[in-house]
Amino acid sequence: MQKEVNKEVLSKLVELGKEIYKQIERGEFPKIKIPIRSTSNIIFDRTLNQLILGPEVSERSAGNIKQIRSLAQFLWVAAFAKKLIEEGKSSTLRDLFYHSLNYEIRFRKQIESNETVADLEAYLGVPRESFNIFPKERASIFGDITIEYTTPETHKGVRVNLSSNPDGVMIGLSVAHSEFISCNADKVFVIEKNAIFRRFIEERVHVKFNAILIDTAGQAPRMARLLIRRLNEELGLPVYILTDADPWGMHIAMVIIKGSANAAHLRELTTPKAKWIGLWATDIRRFNLPSFPLSKLDEERIKKLEEDPRYRDFEWQCELQEFKKIKRRAELESFSAYGLNAIVEKYLPKKLKIIEEIS
Repeated sequence: MQKEVNKEVLSKLVELGKEIYKQIERGEFPKIKIPIRSTSNIIFDRTLNQLILGPEVSERSAGNIKQIRSLAQFLWVAAFAKKLIEEGKSSTLRDLFYHSLNYEIRFRKQIESNETVADLEAYLGVPRESFNIFPKERASIFGDITIEYTTPETHKGVRVNLSSNPDGVMIGLSVAHSEFISCNADKVFVIEKNAIFRRFIEERVHVKFNAILIDTAGQAPRMARLLIRRLNEELGLPVYILTDADPWGMHIAMVIIKGSANAAHLRELTTPKAKWIGLWATDIRRFNLPSFPLSKLDEERIKKLEEDPRYRDFEWQCELQEFKKIKRRAELESFSAYGLNAIVEKYLPKKLKIIEEIS
């Protein structure tokens, strides 16, 4: 899978180089057009059910003295990406920043090189992982599913069952792009908190509920979001998301379901059929959970979410209004007040039944 992706991206990069070369041959100042990634060009596509970039583009031309530097940086990053694919090597954003110093590509700070990489993503229409630039990995997966690695070459063909490591298996490119060989689970639980992920492993949720467990460690990294989508689409597994009962937890779920502004230039990272099953604001009273007052920052966040087109559906608005009404928030760990296994024995069965009734 990754090999085909690399091949397609390499073809696009070669075409970019050829086009620049042709412009120079014709005696023209080389120039490119890049989709604008600012919020003014981000729209919610109801057909795709996610945030996407609009039609606006910006031009970078060597004929404009103010744009020469950014054009050179963009083309260098494209050349660097091409080299990574051709040589079968990988890099991090930090590596790229320092490597640029060897070529006197003077990025002022790493944030500038990061933005240039994002511009290349928007231009190519693929995530940076597709041209072998990877972020720090922090999400994990655990469950009775056997995968076969397709990358890197050193591990190609190796099979592993993802219940083999009691700490979970880190979700990097190799796991996200692996082939699914067999799967005995019939659902996926996506969990915001590592503590609850570990609790679920200890309480054998993967057996009791026949589930795959994914720990996002906060906001889900892109490789985790890609894997969640694949589990849902390719294996037909329903996805249930568990977060804290606060506006930040809601947003973690929403990014998995309908995408983020930061990745509006990318597709294939959302799982529109995934269900946020809690913790809801209404769960705080329904389950009599220990809770804390909303902070001013929480309240400001709720106001922003009310205006966000992704939250226009009735059920999301109901939970936002409930937060405003009770002015309280709760954490997934709050069930521990009723016993360490309360979230597994009491909450999950009831919540899955509620979701089934309202679906």
